[in-house]
Amino acid sequence: MGIYISNRGGFMVIREETERIEEKTLSPFATLSSKTKGRKNPETKCNTRTEFQRDRDRIIYSKAFRRLKHKTQVFISPEGDHYRTRLTHTLEVSQIARTIARSLRLNEDLTEAIALGHDLGHTPFGHAGERILKEICPLGFRHNEQSVRVVQNLEKNRKGLNLTYEVYDGILCHTGSKLAATLEGRIVRYADRIAYINHDIEDAIRGGILSEKELPKSCLKVLGNTSSERINNMIVNIVENSVGKNEIIMSDDYEKATNMLRDFMFSNVYVDSDAKSEESKAENLIKMLYTKLVEEPERLPDEFYNTVEEEGIDRVVCDYIAGMSDRYAVNVFNLIYIPARWMKDNFNYN
Repeated sequence: MGIYISNRGGFMVIREETERIEEKTLSPFATLSSKTKGRKNPETKCNTRTEFQRDRDRIIYSKAFRRLKHKTQVFISPEGDHYRTRLTHTLEVSQIARTIARSLRLNEDLTEAIALGHDLGHTPFGHAGERILKEICPLGFRHNEQSVRVVQNLEKNRKGLNLTYEVYDGILCHTGSKLAATLEGRIVRYADRIAYINHDIEDAIRGGILSEKELPKSCLKVLGNTSSERINNMIVNIVENSVGKNEIIMSDDYEKATNMLRDFMFSNVYVDSDAKSEESKAENLIKMLYTKLVEEPERLPDEFYNTVEEEGIDRVVCDYIAGMSDRYAVNVFNLIYIPARWMKDNFNYN
């Protein structure tokens, strides 16, 4: 029996009341839960949660979401507890996206679901892993497409999470040339960029890769001098320029400064910096794993091995490796390539 609330002598399911509140209070440009395009496999609706709330919960309880805590954001195996992981990045994106959605009276639940799921398909070792998988897998690789594959095909013993169309679309379009069909999805696209630019600056300064003096002053003059100032100012700018409109935009000066700051990070942190010195090792590790597993698919776990005939070896090996956490990838590599006795050796030379 569902949970009900009184409604003028009758009874109404809580979800229906939430849907009514959305219809009354959200912007005319918002995506209403009651108007979702639905799921590939229709389901009985929940008595308490809207469709987008259910999607959010399914993502949070997925195994892929839990693995994000041991996946690299930018810095591989950093010394220190305060560097971002793929999970903390995801949570920061969610917070920024929800703030923007709430300010614009758009659907916060849909925005949150997209934000929490946007990086589920990211590889171990951050963009180094994505780069090498794209290079060696004949099928190519893009983490946004893999994120959709995770929630659509791989989770729940390959049954998928059966999410709504709007969440799939937002996850797929959070990066790349195609814009999401919903404003909520477009918010996540901005929130992702706001989050990673600013927290990667913090981590780079913490790691001694950058100093605050090196940051481009023309960008800071527009966006703000500190991470918190920049994040707040970028959020406010999006809200001020998007309110009452059927689009999510920044002002021209903020868009230009944001892109310049992003380019600066690519030139000074993301490529050829001291922080990236370990990436070649990570790339070689993934390349060797991929090659060995394609040659000897019997090494795959049964849940992957049993789908090789149906899906093809490259698809299956790519799915397996992309889903690994950093430490799991290292453990599998050690099991395949490092003699067991050496792995147990304490290397005590005293």
